Amino acid sequence: MTVAPNAEAAGSGPAPGALPAIGDWKSFDELRALQRERIGPILRQALGSPFYAKRLRPGQELSEVGLTGKSDLRDSYPFGMLGVPRERVATYHESSGSTGNPTPAYFTEAEWTDLADRFLRKTVPLGPRDTMLVRIPYGLVLAGHMAHWAAMRGGATVVPGDCRSLAVPYSRVVRVLRDLEVTLTWSTPSETLLWVAAAKAAGHAADSFKSLRALYVAGEPMSGARRRRIEEIWGAPVIEEYGCTEVGPLGSDCPYGRLHFWADRVLPEIYDPQTGEVTAEGTGQLVITPLYREAMPLVRYNLEDLVELRYEDCPCEWKLPTVRVMGRIGQGHTVAGRRIGQVQVEELVYRLPASYGVLFWRARAEQDRLVVEIEVPGPLGEDAAVALAASVEAELGVPCVASAVPEGTLVPTALLAEQLDAMKPRKLFGPDEDWAQAVVRG
Repeated sequence: MTVAPNAEAAGSGPAPGALPAIGDWKSFDELRALQRERIGPILRQALGSPFYAKRLRPGQELSEVGLTGKSDLRDSYPFGMLGVPRERVATYHESSGSTGNPTPAYFTEAEWTDLADRFLRKTVPLGPRDTMLVRIPYGLVLAGHMAHWAAMRGGATVVPGDCRSLAVPYSRVVRVLRDLEVTLTWSTPSETLLWVAAAKAAGHAADSFKSLRALYVAGEPMSGARRRRIEEIWGAPVIEEYGCTEVGPLGSDCPYGRLHFWADRVLPEIYDPQTGEVTAEGTGQLVITPLYREAMPLVRYNLEDLVELRYEDCPCEWKLPTVRVMGRIGQGHTVAGRRIGQVQVEELVYRLPASYGVLFWRARAEQDRLVVEIEVPGPLGEDAAVALAASVEAELGVPCVASAVPEGTLVPTALLAEQLDAMKPRKLFGPDEDWAQAVVRG
């Protein structure tokens, strides 16, 4: 593999020192000027891929370009989206395929500087004194490899605890967290609660893990209540990241807990599927144009995530837009005439007092009611169920039947000691789905 000494000369990507850092601009106007400066180079880079060579024309304005969809990436597999000679490709990845067939992604070696740099933009930064557990998929998925490389680049010790590996069951995760005095973790929010159950099964309380400084999380929507519960249990802040395999990190929390979009590296737009209008901010589907992509330039790529994006001042003084991620279009179920999503139910579950000890739950959206089960380890199960049903009916406006089940019912304790390829609690089910399958396992 050969890498040009100056990536800017070889394609759209800058030399490592040319990447903008937070603070390089002082206003949203300066940020927009930076974005405009990068549009021309990225459109020229895109012309080098077979897909965009047919879709774009030289000198075209971004506003004149139609949206690129996930189906375009899938239909162009394997090399239709490639914008550089194959000799310059450093890594190949695919999305998890959780919402359909996987989408491909390519990165040059120069692009890994940008990936790592964006990952390291954390309000609880990592450094040489840190030990970070990477408990997220490796394989073809980008997230594990990206965090591993970024952490090493930041000087930290990396523990590669791939959550899809038979070699790293939950009992081993608990041992590593404790014995190696892990200070940072990278996982889904659900993983952090599974560690709590595994630690309890091994006879350890969460406060046995005194070294933990922060939990980096991504990969699934998270309610504010679940975030606060995880922080309360582990005694460490939760730092949320938003991203995708095709591009990498797209945003993270500021010191004031607001999720900011890395608009200096990736241009965001909002698409209204009802009107077909694309705007710079607002609520709708997120459309992105990475500003430094080489191997797989994307122009107006529709992630299909429902978000609210705003260019507004924040006490952190980062001149970056805020983004609120609300999930995917079409997710959720209709109950008694109201659309109910998983995060809405989750918020109410984890608003229950911590003394009830609820870690896991599942719900079934029936035509005229929501049925919810929660794991309650102590004698207060009935009280917890009554309180939850009342809050669902008051907050969501739908009839609710809630009940408590013993600890180990929804996430069997025995599974926490098994060598599983993967395990993830599933929470919201449709009326015709088998909610006995509350744990997705490999």
